[in-house]
Amino acid sequence: MDKVVLAFSGGLDTSVCIKLLEEKYNMEVITACVDVGQPRNEIERPAMVAEKLGNYKHYTIDARREFAEDYIFPAIKANAVYEGYPLSTALARPLIAKKIVEVAEKEGASAIAHGCTGKGNDQFRFEAVIRSTTDLDVIAPIRDLNLTRTEEMEYARSCGIPLPSDKLYSIDENLWGRAIEGDILEDPMVEPPEDAFEWTRPIHETPEDPETLEVEFRHGVPVALNGEELEPLEIIGLANEVAGKHGIGRVDIMEDRIIGMKSREVYETPAAFLLLEAHRGLEQLTLTRSELRFADIISSTYAELVYSGLWHDPLREDLDMAVNHMQRRVTGTVRVKLHRGSMRVTGRKSPYSLYSEEIVSFEDKTLDQREMAGMVKNYALQAAIYSRVCRKES
Repeated sequence: MDKVVLAFSGGLDTSVCIKLLEEKYNMEVITACVDVGQPRNEIERPAMVAEKLGNYKHYTIDARREFAEDYIFPAIKANAVYEGYPLSTALARPLIAKKIVEVAEKEGASAIAHGCTGKGNDQFRFEAVIRSTTDLDVIAPIRDLNLTRTEEMEYARSCGIPLPSDKLYSIDENLWGRAIEGDILEDPMVEPPEDAFEWTRPIHETPEDPETLEVEFRHGVPVALNGEELEPLEIIGLANEVAGKHGIGRVDIMEDRIIGMKSREVYETPAAFLLLEAHRGLEQLTLTRSELRFADIISSTYAELVYSGLWHDPLREDLDMAVNHMQRRVTGTVRVKLHRGSMRVTGRKSPYSLYSEEIVSFEDKTLDQREMAGMVKNYALQAAIYSRVCRKES
């Protein structure tokens, strides 16, 4: 009997997939859960469910540090934001797929399976990485059998599969953010209720006094908060805590999915909001005008690639090389003030600063103002000629 490794969360979709892979595909199932910062119960649950359903061989893989260093930090350097959403779910998928491939190769499996539907983005993100890195077959039982949610639940009951608790929302959580969708949120006119959020406080519950946080970057990567050097997971965790306490990091958008449909998506990404804002503040101090303009192009292109599941596209690797070269000078400290759901940069310093207080000062004569006369005279020359042409025509 051929082996298949199932990317397993222990939720309804993947639990149903276990039995479907056995009954419909006649395969020996091995389950694997990749830890990219989910709550502890969501890491422990897959192992318990796998055991309860038939004592299946199960892997739990801790990839949190790798996620932070090799995925989140490059996204910070590139300022990766898709349609106002600092990528979190999309950023974790290629790493999860990579780890599942490693398990499949170790186990000598002939296929990899996932529980994605045919309507979502994750089918693209998982399969693009799998097909880019291995020749193993890919099986998607929910999509391939065109199952509805109701049909899945009926099948689960018939097989004795334990159903997850009746949660109002579908939630995907990792180190970098929470994605919340489904139920009443599918109506774009319904305001997300407070019970949908866990990481961010409502504005009326935030501290009355503002809080200032200093973020130190080295080559575009955050390395310290308030002067204390911290490990990557500690920095992200503390940034989430501080920004969330002040009600920062909520996103409510109509998102354009890969297949073209619009989807109402709600996110909590407090650390991402804080660290990206600080990072952009430091870039303004250390990068030239032309570099900053090009960085905006890189940011949108990078985010589009990641969101669309094209992590292994060579362009993403090319952009990383360009970003890393530019980020050599993005070193320094940024002071950010947080208060009542707002956040702003109030100070920044860097040994690579391109700012000169002497030249900017109104009292300085190093830059001879008279030398500007010729430059100003010919400034907007084409626009002036165009205006003259228009006057002649009228």
